[in-house]
Amino acid sequence: MKRRTLLQSGSLVLLLGAAQIARGATILAVRVWPAPDYSRVTIESDGALNTSQLFVANPPRLALDIEGIDLNPALRELVAKVRADDPTIMGIRVGQFAPGVVRLVLDLKQQAKPQVFSLLPVSVYQHRLVLDLYPAVVADPLELLIAERTKEAPAMAAATAAPIGPSGLASALPDPLGELIAQRSTAPANPTVFLGPPLSAFTNSTPSAPVVANAGQSRLSNRAAPTTGRTDRLIIVALDPGHGGEDPGAIGPGGTREKDVVLRLAHRLRDRINTMTVGGNAMRAYLTRDADFFVPLHVRVQKARRVQADLFVSLHADAFYTPRPQGASVFALSQGGASSSAARWMADKENKADLIGGLNVASRDEAVQRAMLDMSTTAQINDSLKLGSAMLGEIGRISKLHKPRVEQAGFAVLKAPDIPSVLVEAAFISNPEEEARLNDDQYLQTLADALVRGIEGYFSRNPPLARSRSL
Repeated sequence: MKRRTLLQSGSLVLLLGAAQIARGATILAVRVWPAPDYSRVTIESDGALNTSQLFVANPPRLALDIEGIDLNPALRELVAKVRADDPTIMGIRVGQFAPGVVRLVLDLKQQAKPQVFSLLPVSVYQHRLVLDLYPAVVADPLELLIAERTKEAPAMAAATAAPIGPSGLASALPDPLGELIAQRSTAPANPTVFLGPPLSAFTNSTPSAPVVANAGQSRLSNRAAPTTGRTDRLIIVALDPGHGGEDPGAIGPGGTREKDVVLRLAHRLRDRINTMTVGGNAMRAYLTRDADFFVPLHVRVQKARRVQADLFVSLHADAFYTPRPQGASVFALSQGGASSSAARWMADKENKADLIGGLNVASRDEAVQRAMLDMSTTAQINDSLKLGSAMLGEIGRISKLHKPRVEQAGFAVLKAPDIPSVLVEAAFISNPEEEARLNDDQYLQTLADALVRGIEGYFSRNPPLARSRSL
């Protein structure tokens, strides 16, 4: 009798198991990440999902069928997760399209180029189905920076106007912004060299004009004969808040997320930089991300090159397995081995951001593969070390340093061959005391001021070169 009961129970378990397999994976969570660059929808499940999709251009919408599942509360949550300010997604509809098939319809505000791909389990995530919606038309970030300055020009002119002379006319003042715009529209046919593919090459967006520079002048030339006088152009500093979106970065013992802290720091840095001048030339900060969304490492580099940044500063908050380590660090790229085992460990950790954030490997075409190669130059690394030393010296005035010198390792995000680039680890977020400081707005402002002084110190010894007239 007991044997028959056990056999019947076993049969029931087998039947339930087969039914569960037939029904497919279970949806665990859904997330929506709106951003100017692209909007992302993530569906996390305990197993791989089988899908098919159809994009309709007019009106623009993406239909996605998920097979082997039934509509559940987690999927219904997608409807309420779309924000009104999402630049791409107008709304999401979800329903049981057929037995075992759930259909999602994403209604879009503009034409888009969708990418749908799957990610294997990594870190805290299980299987993820990712829907990335890239705008069909991408704005030129350099033009946007110039437009910002154009809006400010009347106010700046009023504030800096020359005294009225006897003739009743104000003395003429040079307008570097006007000259820059004029140069862009009347650029002579100078010899040019391609500095890198446009960002659209990595987002499947509409191609735009390549970024160019005068072939007879290296943007990272020997600084023995620096330019004197004004260069009459914008000085652009690319700020790169690390991690973002699906990738929270390190998490402190109190729950502070690295991606949030470094974004707040970047905003303070941007506000300071946008009020500064170098040799009479206005400065402008450009953020690789200005909100909570994921940016692949190679795209961060390409964004900086698209705006022809003079400097690239990647912002992070360190973490270790124990709470004891403390202090800030600054890193530069290394063409050879790392300067220490700690620097190598740090580079390996930061270079895994793409796995956690969710990179569509299928979209990495040959151009992207080349972009990820070590294209560093001796001049770039030397200038990066100078920048790092200037920043480290200023940080040491207001906070503890983990190492008294700039460290070097193979950080993928520092591989711009033509831009001095550093990675700043502002503090150990894994240290409770330093986590508290990172949550202190006054300290973040003090740290931002120190980093800006470091940038000023670098430029005082290494004046920015005149930008090519073929901008």
